[in-house]
Amino acid sequence: MDNRKKQRIKDLPADERPYEKCLRFGPEVLSDCELLAVFLRTGASGCTGIDISREVLSLPDGSRSLSALLSKSTRELLRIRGIGEVKAITLKCIAEISRRLNRPAIDDKVNLNNPQSIAAMFMDEMCYLDHEEVRVVCLNGANRYITDEILTKGTVNRSLISTREIYKIALLNSAVGIVLLHNHPGGDPSPSENDILVTDKVKKAGELMDIKLIDHLIIGGGSFVSMRGSGYIR
Repeated sequence: MDNRKKQRIKDLPADERPYEKCLRFGPEVLSDCELLAVFLRTGASGCTGIDISREVLSLPDGSRSLSALLSKSTRELLRIRGIGEVKAITLKCIAEISRRLNRPAIDDKVNLNNPQSIAAMFMDEMCYLDHEEVRVVCLNGANRYITDEILTKGTVNRSLISTREIYKIALLNSAVGIVLLHNHPGGDPSPSENDILVTDKVKKAGELMDIKLIDHLIIGGGSFVSMRGSGYIR
């Protein structure tokens, strides 16, 4: 049996304790690792909460960033020594709070008449997801925002995307036009053959209902592709 005690933040030298630093100088002086260590509270055998935070925030290129917290799944967090279910859930909830705080406030007077303005509204929220997600954005006749809803989570497959559900949402919100958005977790926003088929299917259904598919945006790696701008919607 391993009798080594968990390394605690209070065992660190006084000038390395994030609690004391925050109390004396304010949270703005804390590094990303120190901020995260405050929530982790305790470490594991042989490492402190700050050590675990460094591992949580590590990116594939060797750098560290809070964006890693957004991109890592609960399963990936659980592989890190010192992270159990409670800590993993805590970290993912912190990431979700951050995601929601960073989402720009949606003003129903904003005109979403170009793909850049639509992508900007959802980029931070969708580009770090570890799964594919489809959203439908409802617009009025002046291309102003009405609402948006998550349609599916998981693989974007034309057999899984319900055209009926898309236009049910549009009709319930008296939408004149809709925009589809989905993300590519791999980072490349280039449309797949399936993306093209889904877009065509939804566009044709909208034409029958007199609800226009204004665009289908694919988000990945901090950039996006407009299916209309690429010529797939005419």
